[in-house]
Amino acid sequence: MKNTILLACLMLTSQLSFAQEWKPAGSKILTPWGEKVTAQQPHPEYPRPMLVRENNWQNLNGLWNYAITPASATEFPASWEGKILVPFAVESALSGVGKEVGKDKALWYHNTITLDKKVNKDNIILHFGAVDWQCDVYVNNNLVGRHEGGFNSFSMDITQFIKKGAKQDIVIRVWDPTDDGPQPRGKQIKNPHGIWYTPVTGIWQTVWLESVPKTYITQTKQTPQFDAGKLSFAANVEGSMAGDQVKVIVKDGANEIKQQMVNVNSNVDIDLPNLQAWSPSNPKLYDLEIQLIRKGKVIDRAKSYFAMRKISMEKDRNGIQRMLLNNEFVFQYGPLDQGWWPDGLHTAPSDEALKFDVIKTKEMGFNMIRKHIKVEPARWYRHCDSIGMLVWQDMPSGDLGGNSWDMQPGKLSGDLRDKNRSKESEAYYRKEWKTIMETLHNYPSIVVWVPFNEAWGQFKTKEITDWTIDFDNSRLVNSASGGNFMYTGHILDIHNYPDAAMPDPAIFGDKFILALGEFGGLGLPVDGHTWQQKDNWGYQSFKNKEELFNRYKQLVDKLEKLIPLGLSAAVYTQTTDVEVETNGLMTYDRKVIKIPESELFKVHSKLYKPN
Repeated sequence: MKNTILLACLMLTSQLSFAQEWKPAGSKILTPWGEKVTAQQPHPEYPRPMLVRENNWQNLNGLWNYAITPASATEFPASWEGKILVPFAVESALSGVGKEVGKDKALWYHNTITLDKKVNKDNIILHFGAVDWQCDVYVNNNLVGRHEGGFNSFSMDITQFIKKGAKQDIVIRVWDPTDDGPQPRGKQIKNPHGIWYTPVTGIWQTVWLESVPKTYITQTKQTPQFDAGKLSFAANVEGSMAGDQVKVIVKDGANEIKQQMVNVNSNVDIDLPNLQAWSPSNPKLYDLEIQLIRKGKVIDRAKSYFAMRKISMEKDRNGIQRMLLNNEFVFQYGPLDQGWWPDGLHTAPSDEALKFDVIKTKEMGFNMIRKHIKVEPARWYRHCDSIGMLVWQDMPSGDLGGNSWDMQPGKLSGDLRDKNRSKESEAYYRKEWKTIMETLHNYPSIVVWVPFNEAWGQFKTKEITDWTIDFDNSRLVNSASGGNFMYTGHILDIHNYPDAAMPDPAIFGDKFILALGEFGGLGLPVDGHTWQQKDNWGYQSFKNKEELFNRYKQLVDKLEKLIPLGLSAAVYTQTTDVEVETNGLMTYDRKVIKIPESELFKVHSKLYKPN
């Protein structure tokens, strides 16, 4: 007993010592949540809300060893430089490191973990929310596999590499060329300036273990068929055998609505008449219990959810295409939301912080968010689903340059406006975009896919748009936000700063939904809450909150006049300041809301009145 107590004390002392080693790196501003972060397992929440097994998982976030070596190095580092706090990118303050890596170097992680009893059985899956960009995973000195893609989750079955006992050794090697490579990267750049931000290298979402049976549910796909009152459902099963079936139990809270059996890896339409429609004003979600059954016995189970909603387009009485939610026109208005944090970069300091932005957006009277050039952790989309927020999801851009950008429809030929990407570059794009759409398919808040933004790496526009529509016809596709326009997809979307504007309804209104994909950008630096002391900017800058609000009201007044002319949606730049950009409705640290939420709500309410 004495030895056990002594060992426990030594382990606690070691953990406290590691915690004392960690502190935020650098001197940049911190959010209120960043100020509270400790080294004791940040982001402890269950990370996968669309397929939940809560009782057999282990969170691996926390302090890991790290080293930065030449990219040419293939052997494990001989020594470790210090501790890094996972899941924060190495360049971020909350990583405790704050170092750049770049294309000529590799970032290594190391952790000796102790398997919880609840996961040290059956098959053991190692999950990563996201790692930017190329990631090699080793378990007990064995290479498990490689993953490429900075914005999508991935998993590896490590069962065969687990050794006897609880202690296991994990090493991860990451290489990320940022803007020196053709891969999707979003707003990162090795020389951050203007609208381009600090690189994000390495693990930036939760790392976790899960124990699953030999045969288990890997993924579900649920698509509402609003008009028919049905839910299309399918479950992918690993290691299935003949006769295996899946039971789907539909619930409204504790009340069971329906049960349905389906063969594994097959589709079924579940009749669900009279369900409430999901909308921003009524974000009604229904629960799913999914059971994998073999010879009458449940061998795996998971929980999920869905909503009954429809996004579509139809001409109004004036012959103008309108964007409809549940067969009714609802003007969609929201901020350009880039999802960056001064302390965590791509990673919010906590789940509370992640949710805060969505809550404040709703309180400001917006009903939509354009998630700009970034993919968020799964929990962010769950927050949008449950709070009631429509989402336009961008594909993160990459491989920029080499093509012309024209915001005016019809000015340039398609050959001049499309980029000629290499086969490697195109393959990276297609693979990641397909994975993003697969991973996010079940979230009802997402109503629009945006493959391209402002000609940033835009290529084969018509082909990519058609492919996106074919892959998921349950949503609308905004093929090129802000140009280049190839007269494909469902939406024609211009960018105009600072004033509200719209495409000409007389020319385009009978064929496309008309949208203002970006406008505004009104800037107000707030002393003590900026990324740097000077040289901050906005598209149009102001000296105080009163001036800012008066100008903002003018923009909304103009916007209101465009809606009866045919405008279906608009996106204001932007939710928060980001690095040197000070055109957010909130400061970068989220400590100052520049215009009170209640005042914004009043101003915005007139945009949603029926025409």
